Amino acid sequence: MMPQKTVRSKECHAVPSEAPLADVEEEPPSQCCASFSVPTNFPLSYHNNESNKILSFPRFQADFASGRTQFRNKFFPGVSIKQWNDWHWQVSHRIRTEAQLKEMLILSEDEALALTQDRAKLPLGITPYYMSLVSRDNAQQPLRRTVIPTWQESLQMPGEADDPLGEESQSPVAGLVHRYPDRVLLLLSDFCSTYCRYCTRSRMVGHGGVTPSRSRLERAFDYIRSTPSVRDVLLSGGDPLLLSDERLAWILSRLRQIPHVEIVRIGTKVPAVLPQRITPQLVRILRRYHPLWMSLHFIHPDECTPASYRACAQLADGGIPLGSQTVLLKGVNDDVQTMTRLVHHLMKMRVRPYYLYQCDPISGSSHFRTPLEKGVEIIRGMRGFTTGYAIPTFVVDAPGGGGKIPLMPDYMGGRDDDGFVLKNYENRVYHYPDCAT
Repeated sequence: MMPQKTVRSKECHAVPSEAPLADVEEEPPSQCCASFSVPTNFPLSYHNNESNKILSFPRFQADFASGRTQFRNKFFPGVSIKQWNDWHWQVSHRIRTEAQLKEMLILSEDEALALTQDRAKLPLGITPYYMSLVSRDNAQQPLRRTVIPTWQESLQMPGEADDPLGEESQSPVAGLVHRYPDRVLLLLSDFCSTYCRYCTRSRMVGHGGVTPSRSRLERAFDYIRSTPSVRDVLLSGGDPLLLSDERLAWILSRLRQIPHVEIVRIGTKVPAVLPQRITPQLVRILRRYHPLWMSLHFIHPDECTPASYRACAQLADGGIPLGSQTVLLKGVNDDVQTMTRLVHHLMKMRVRPYYLYQCDPISGSSHFRTPLEKGVEIIRGMRGFTTGYAIPTFVVDAPGGGGKIPLMPDYMGGRDDDGFVLKNYENRVYHYPDCAT
């Protein structure tokens, strides 16, 4: 039986029962949040009455498939459905230790060896919800491979680096990356509820070095304010949605006070690993700061549970455009069938498949990375065979800070005197008459 207590961790100091991220010493001034008058009648979807018939997907009941119910009853006996669906409870009861893993899983040799090594840069952390989706006895299950460490993480192969994208060299202010002319990346914290073993920021996340302190964030706001070319701010981390509602509201309100900031984006994996975090109160706060966009991180169709559907529905009903950024991972989603199933789920969840990323060459990632041709092959296998909206753009984030480079199948067969020779998705050849120049 798992102990019901607050879990202390190196990366987050302490996880108190009332908040998922320990507040740092410098709090945002209370008056910044006191003026918010959040409407109480914000409509969520699934109404079915005479005055307002919104008939999208049926309302999902509590997400307790038999496997998840068995997991909860076995490892968290006495925990009520209400507690399980409380995101604070989920965060404070994350799976963090070797002893917990040994109790919940039949560890493979690769996994057991990783837990005896002291070289892992990335801490262990998995929400009970996400752990309930992980296979107990199949170490090759896709979701399990992405959150349970293996000894291969300790291998640094040629071409790999701790900071392969050169973020630290493009950081004029601590926690802010300015790579593209009109947009910046602002890291709010280094805390995630669940740590992905292929994380591009494994060098820093989970160690407590990046906190959402007022002083650091004010320096970032000053930089953005003094750089008029910045029209787009992406909030990331760590996971921004692990901050309290009040802290998020303060950050968004400060950004909205900068005239040249046109849009704000939030990058998060919460709907996949901690869907309980998406509450009506959170959505009411977020929708005050439109235009607000959200980039979600789904990597496999097994993540698309009723709870995740419900979380995305609430965000979409709040008017927040949703996109998914999926990382291509060997043995997880590197085939056309799996990727097609994933994007079909996403479309039903009102999430636009946006990017398919080649896995970044972080240190210890060789067991996750596929050949570049694999990503092109998957896009080719989807184009024409499913909805165009469902096909993401395959990109490589160029090592050294070069930015995203799109790669796609070549459908141009050549050119003659009259125009172009083109191939369609079935590899049939067509001639397109080119306009005279």
